[in-house]
Amino acid sequence: MDSSLIVDLKGVTRAFGNVVALDNLDLQIAPGEVSVLLGPNGAGKTTAIRMITGALAPDTGTAKTFGLDPAGSDGQEVRRRCGVVSAKPSLYDRLSGWDNLRYSAELYDLGKGEAADARILEAASLFAIESALDQFVGGYSTGMKTRLALARAVLHKPDLLLLDEPTSGLDPESALAVLELIGKMAETGQSVLMCTHLLLEAEGLADEIVVMQAGTSLESGRPAELAHLYWPDKQLRISASVPDGLDILAGQPGVLQYERDGKVATMSIRDIDLVPGFVALLTDRNVRIESVVPIEPSLEDLYFAIRREHGSVDGELAPPGGSSGRAARNEQGSGQAAAA
Repeated sequence: MDSSLIVDLKGVTRAFGNVVALDNLDLQIAPGEVSVLLGPNGAGKTTAIRMITGALAPDTGTAKTFGLDPAGSDGQEVRRRCGVVSAKPSLYDRLSGWDNLRYSAELYDLGKGEAADARILEAASLFAIESALDQFVGGYSTGMKTRLALARAVLHKPDLLLLDEPTSGLDPESALAVLELIGKMAETGQSVLMCTHLLLEAEGLADEIVVMQAGTSLESGRPAELAHLYWPDKQLRISASVPDGLDILAGQPGVLQYERDGKVATMSIRDIDLVPGFVALLTDRNVRIESVVPIEPSLEDLYFAIRREHGSVDGELAPPGGSSGRAARNEQGSGQAAAA
């Protein structure tokens, strides 16, 4: 086990009767990073969170959080250092928002009185719920309950924040506040693990992604590194007022793939440094260029490329003009070898 990791799951398996929820799962979370678990319902994301906090113990494999055993004698210490927001948070409907948070403050040894109330108000303000703290939670809307659960999770300034679909039921302003909080926590050295179905939420936020299916990790790593692994060639889109003139680019050195739809040509090229030469060539031939846009694969492109690579989805979803996936590259390599 690597003691520098916040979370270190190795070969973790967990079954419920005949249903295998986690299957030889490896998962590592480094300090001060935002890790995002991606996957369909039933992929094992929530079970992985429960393993991290010690709510469940592995059938096989090892689980360490902060270098401690969360399901053993270290469980209480681990959970004091974690903040958790589940997909369906449990709150006390017959208590006010204040009393829900005061109870949690006592559990986290924040004490009572003005100091604790100031911290409660600070946490509630992060999610714009301070004006509703005097109301009974049973009268809260779904979004308000989620915001209260988020305030409760950050009340004690945890070292690790675990979020299971954290923006579900939130209005856009509150959802944005959650995403901004995640970024701020990472900046201050805290770690965040988030499960989400909304790929746009994780775009630009995730330091590390883990794509899960059937209780195991299909692929994990930094988004930019995984994108380069699946799309090593650069993608480029060029449009022109007289589109026929663009077709000269199809036969240029470094152009791996070319297609044109109307006035827009999309290409897969060896190196982005070739672009100035393409522009000069078109200009010399009096082709009036309207736009030159490099195409970066989105997290959605990457997610489906990974799942397709592992046979989890059918069909194609790749950046226009470029093949994706290591299987596609292997096919290209085999074809080139045969031709040679």
